[in-house]
Amino acid sequence: MTHPLKTLQAVTAEWPHYQADNLSVADAAALLSRMVQPMAASPDTTELLSLQHCLGRVLAQSVVSPVNVPPHNNAAMDGYAFNASALASAPAGADLLQLQVVGTVLAGQVWSGSVGAGACLKIMTGAPLPPEVDTVVPFEQVSFNPTPLPGITLKPQQIKKGQHCRLLGEDLQAGAIALAQGERLAPAALGLVASLGIAQLPVLRRLRVAYFSTGNELLSLGEAPRAGAVYDSNRYTLQGLLTNLGCTVIDMGAVRDDPALLQAAFVQAAAQADVVITTGGVSMGDADLTHSFLQHLGEVLYWKLAMRPGRPMAVGRLGQALLLGLPGNPVAAMVNYLALVRPTLLRLMGARADPLPQLQARSLEAIHKKPGRTEYVRGILSNHSDGTLQVQSTGQQGSGLLSSMVHANCLIVLPPQQGPVAVADLVEVWLLQCLA
Repeated sequence: MTHPLKTLQAVTAEWPHYQADNLSVADAAALLSRMVQPMAASPDTTELLSLQHCLGRVLAQSVVSPVNVPPHNNAAMDGYAFNASALASAPAGADLLQLQVVGTVLAGQVWSGSVGAGACLKIMTGAPLPPEVDTVVPFEQVSFNPTPLPGITLKPQQIKKGQHCRLLGEDLQAGAIALAQGERLAPAALGLVASLGIAQLPVLRRLRVAYFSTGNELLSLGEAPRAGAVYDSNRYTLQGLLTNLGCTVIDMGAVRDDPALLQAAFVQAAAQADVVITTGGVSMGDADLTHSFLQHLGEVLYWKLAMRPGRPMAVGRLGQALLLGLPGNPVAAMVNYLALVRPTLLRLMGARADPLPQLQARSLEAIHKKPGRTEYVRGILSNHSDGTLQVQSTGQQGSGLLSSMVHANCLIVLPPQQGPVAVADLVEVWLLQCLA
């Protein structure tokens, strides 16, 4: 572990108006950010990988462009290239201009001849522009005249100097930072690096996250049903979310509410992971047996968050591992992950904790809400016939209704100061397709 955690008591003692039993989402997010430090680049945390294996990884150091991109002026469209001075040389009031075609240049070729006044080149997209050429007109805007000499006719008033030309270094100049340290490498970033001729990148190692579910009521897949029991879904939901985020997931299964088994699971998880995540056992119920022995293994705080769903949450330190205890209800666990766990893990990974994409949409229904807490309503976002965005809930919002998360493509985010929502009111929504 190369990113030591701050003492929880020290962090909360410095926080104004800290209330563990009624903590806002914003305060919880800020406290978590103070409790963890980003992974630092070092020989122990950095890997040099070929570009095709870097998708989703976090850049350990900035990439400086060794070349200009593009490396030469080139055509942005198929058409005819010429010097824009020809436009000014057209007779006053002339509606048409004729240019002689003196050759053809394809992408990957360099024109070695000259393009004088009154001449042009037939040129293809990406082909280098000769020094004396600065404008390209697309094929569809000219008339081609094959005789007596090959030539084109165009309308000067439709042409602008410099149009459809890509200039040397206009994308990136040699010596400029192409990608900053901490960038999570998306497909476009990999293409950009390839355009620089770079085949390998230094990336931070993956964050190791150990996860297990807790509860006597849980059944693992393959077990026969029994009265009072349910199949463990959180294990697979969290595994998918963590995998999409780029973590190495250590799946420790489901652990019964037995103090000895739970203590052994926490000790084993903390010994091999940067972060330990659990679901269940974080409220103040009689069956939540983790409270007493966790205090002996490290330090732990139990929060009641001013949010719905996802109110109970445990935050702790087991040795050098961060502990994040989420609610057992499936939707509550997912919402808590999206609002608080995801940005915390991104920070630990050394990545920029960019928020989920947020949009505004008009509500198609009235939504009951009292001020005082943040509420996350599962929603279906769509386009109105006039092109504006509209949203409606998926219906019942019970925190155990996992099917509602499957049907939802967004979360309607209602801030603490928000009261009831009326039909046609604007609301904020998070897009759920962007969970990586």
